[in-house]
Amino acid sequence: MEFDRWSVLFLTRREPPPALTESAADVLQDAHLEYLAKLHAGGQLIAAGPVERSQDSTLAGICLYRGGVEEARALGEDDPAVRAGVLGVTVVSWSFPKDAVRPGAARFPRSMADVGSPG
Repeated sequence: MEFDRWSVLFLTRREPPPALTESAADVLQDAHLEYLAKLHAGGQLIAAGPVERSQDSTLAGICLYRGGVEEARALGEDDPAVRAGVLGVTVVSWSFPKDAVRPGAARFPRSMADVGSPG
């Protein structure tokens, strides 16, 4: 059997978080979303999204990358929210039967305004 191997990046909240004004936090969140949308449009990022109701209160989100662990780590560490010290990254390699996961043409939000808009 053939296997695909992708990298799973876990975004974790840093404790304590850096002190940011609400306005600065909003700008940073939009920069984070824009960065992920660009990676998705470029084909490196397959899927990404927030984690809800996790038993681990530090787990903020999960990203699925096409590349190897080191490439995913480098891309994750270049995320504006990671560079700002709000989020940290942990990356693992994930193998599964070939073609079990098929990326589609999903549209990624580029800002919190996109997240709140219908469609």
